[in-house]
Amino acid sequence: MDIHPLILVGVFVAASVLGYIIIKKVPSLLHTPLMSGMNALSGITILGAMIAAAATEIPGGIVLFIVALLAAALAAVNVVGGFAVTHRMLMMFSNKKNNGEEK
Repeated sequence: MDIHPLILVGVFVAASVLGYIIIKKVPSLLHTPLMSGMNALSGITILGAMIAAAATEIPGGIVLFIVALLAAALAAVNVVGGFAVTHRMLMMFSNKKNNGEEK
């Protein structure tokens, strides 16, 4: 039996558990559950794509390597966008609190 698939399953399970723990620590006032879930899912996608890129043999699997790097880049854009939206939401709440005004 090849150990390589077992390592990939172990990494997937570890990333899933870590994503779940991180989502549970996010207060519900800051994120909707869907937004937090999608950020964690994109983080798992980044991890899986990086592992797939590292596992390819470059001379024969250049297409797989390029697709894996593209998947990692697109998932990273999704994660950064999610954090940007979260930052904007936090700024909206902090401006109300700092100014003492309600709109």
